[in-house]
Amino acid sequence: MRQPVYLPSAEIQSRLLRLAAIFLFLVGLTLTLSPAVRERSWQAALRWNHWIGLALWTFFVFLAHRRQARLLPDADPYIFPIAALLSGWGMLTVWRLTEEFGLRQALWISISLGIFFWGLKLPQTLDLLRRYKYVWLTSGLLLTALTLVLGANPGGAGPHLWLGCCGVYLQPSEPLKLLLVVYLAAYFANRLPLSPRMWPLLLPTLFLTGLSLTILLIQRDLGTASIFVFIYASTLYHALAKKRILLASLVLLLIFGLAGYTLIDVIQLRVDAWINPWNDPAGHAYQVIQSLLAVANGGIFGRGIGLGSPGVVPVAHSDFIFTAIAEETGLVGVVGLLALLTLLVFRGYQIALRAEDPFQRLLAAGLTAYLGAQSLLIIGGNLRLLPLTGVTLPLLSYGGSSLLTTFTALLLLLHISQASENDPAPLEKPTPYLFLPTLFGLGFLAAALATGWWGIVRSGDLLARSDNPRRAISDRFVPRGSLLDRHNTPIAATFGTSGNYSRQILYPALSSIVGYTHPIYGQAGLEFSLDDYLRGLAGYPASRIWWEHLLYGQPPPGLDVRLSLDLHLQTIADTLLGETRGAIALVNAKNGEILVVTSHPTFNANLLDEMSAQLFQDQDSPLLNRAEQGYYAPGTALAPFWLANRLETTSRNADELLSQMGFSAKTPTVTPLQMALAAAALSNAGVSPSAHMALAVNTPDQGWLILPFQNTDKSIFSASAANDAAQRLMATDKPYWEAIGQGGESSNRVTWYLAGTLPNWQGTPLALVLVLEADAQPLAQEIGQKIMNAVLIP
Repeated sequence: MRQPVYLPSAEIQSRLLRLAAIFLFLVGLTLTLSPAVRERSWQAALRWNHWIGLALWTFFVFLAHRRQARLLPDADPYIFPIAALLSGWGMLTVWRLTEEFGLRQALWISISLGIFFWGLKLPQTLDLLRRYKYVWLTSGLLLTALTLVLGANPGGAGPHLWLGCCGVYLQPSEPLKLLLVVYLAAYFANRLPLSPRMWPLLLPTLFLTGLSLTILLIQRDLGTASIFVFIYASTLYHALAKKRILLASLVLLLIFGLAGYTLIDVIQLRVDAWINPWNDPAGHAYQVIQSLLAVANGGIFGRGIGLGSPGVVPVAHSDFIFTAIAEETGLVGVVGLLALLTLLVFRGYQIALRAEDPFQRLLAAGLTAYLGAQSLLIIGGNLRLLPLTGVTLPLLSYGGSSLLTTFTALLLLLHISQASENDPAPLEKPTPYLFLPTLFGLGFLAAALATGWWGIVRSGDLLARSDNPRRAISDRFVPRGSLLDRHNTPIAATFGTSGNYSRQILYPALSSIVGYTHPIYGQAGLEFSLDDYLRGLAGYPASRIWWEHLLYGQPPPGLDVRLSLDLHLQTIADTLLGETRGAIALVNAKNGEILVVTSHPTFNANLLDEMSAQLFQDQDSPLLNRAEQGYYAPGTALAPFWLANRLETTSRNADELLSQMGFSAKTPTVTPLQMALAAAALSNAGVSPSAHMALAVNTPDQGWLILPFQNTDKSIFSASAANDAAQRLMATDKPYWEAIGQGGESSNRVTWYLAGTLPNWQGTPLALVLVLEADAQPLAQEIGQKIMNAVLIP
């Protein structure tokens, strides 16, 4: 029987680092080619500069690995490969977002690995930390306190949490976390055997930890303050093995949270944005909303490295680097990332259990808890599992102070794991070292489930939001389908080249009906209702859409849609209506196709950027589609329908008739289109057709396909009553019937003109409705008759 082969730690680490290097090489290669993939052209400017960072990463990781294999041959073989992979992944992600910060991150990784390299040769590191615990913590407190006087912010705005100048800054609160862990571990390791009473044991630690928290609260560094509370509570739990410590810490944190919510505006805003971000999506909750949209955009497999739009999320390279990874690698990438963090936590606690003395055990557990808690805190904030705190994601987020602190913590873990080859120190109660890693594992599992919730279950709803700018960004790279009239004359089309596509409406008078698709103002009109076809998300085989998404991170080119509108007739109607406020609807009385739909005043969708402020404040409401969305009092314009009702053998009362016509008896206002469909019944043997405008879509495989629509034709009158009413309303010497009426109060009087073909008309049966927002019966009749004459009389 073959005996199992056990590889030495150095060999395991070497193999894992090779896998990490292969992964990062593939990420780097994908990032290089991403512009060509996105623009679907080899003429695109490829990305190359991130290879500088990858070369630096490779060089320093190789040196650190060789030195560790020589000096710490029995150290944990998983810690350093996980750290190397995550730091390289984070650097490439930062570089993808902004080259300037990517280069800085590469330099910080080099410096961090250089210190890591140097620290491997210090066998007395742990003893020095234990012996001078007060010196280390006091130094960290003094540096952090200095930020209250000499603090700066490299970004120029926000809290002054850094010390430094000339482009080199240190955030003292980052190493202070590490120094607090060292102090607490050393203190409890020294005092526990001598002091069985808890309160005398805790008082010195409460004072120093409270002093740290006070400084952080004055700075309003609330995320780091939360980490400090967890570090203190978890170290106490490790040392005393009393679960009530965790419970008491949780209660205390909630009390402080409620007090902070009441007294500190920053906390209140963040909690409000967490509880209900939808109330203020463009304000204080903007980051949270855009973060969720990024996760939703990633879906299962992600948009692809370099193919998403993670830069839309503010501070994506730091606070929201998790969502940047989620958008471009999807749930698959997130699960891999969370698995690595889980493994890092489990290995850290395993090192703690095998430690040779209480100090090393408490130090290993404290360092691991700090890294796990900070990771969960920021990931939970990105996914709306927790309020947003603004701390960094260890090893991945941009930031030199965070990288230096994290690599130093991992260096200490490796020193402890090397010494743990000796017999482990006795441990009376191992519960904390089993319970907390399980709790962290459940936390990372919750983060994976939340990613699936936002990225799969809620993805469709989120991506359809008007404040999702990713659709507009995609429109610059994928041509949007054209909107055509019934004779295939373009109404709206896309022009330009990949990366610079722009949308133009070729008949601007239809802007209030066609609408717009805009990165700031979202979508409206037909551009919104037909978006799936125009964007290429419908009309293709599902396999084609899936393949394009997998390969390019984008849908296939949009499809052209043919409308029922007739631009020739539309031009006549717009010209006749001119500057008069009102609307016109001309429909096919048989099948409900909308041939003309006019709304005045209108706007030019091509000038939305230049005229947006004026348009949204204009009291004439040029953005309103009056024909379909404008509600007017029908008044005496209902006379033709009362006439047809009286001609029935059994007439109905007013409420019954209005209900049958689709009008509301309680709120007697109607849209011009509703009135046109009702008028169509007099020209269509008493039947009111269903309105529709989208006729067909031009698919790549089958050509033009008829689009389905919901057929809700209604029989309002008998054929004899409808035909009799139409004949009685016949215009003199014209092949159509007509009626004029008015509605509304004297202050907001409207004038209606209704017309339609007669029952014996041999051509396409038509119905026309015109409404003018004025007391103008002669003008309404003049415009209406000219349109009917143009349509019916050669």
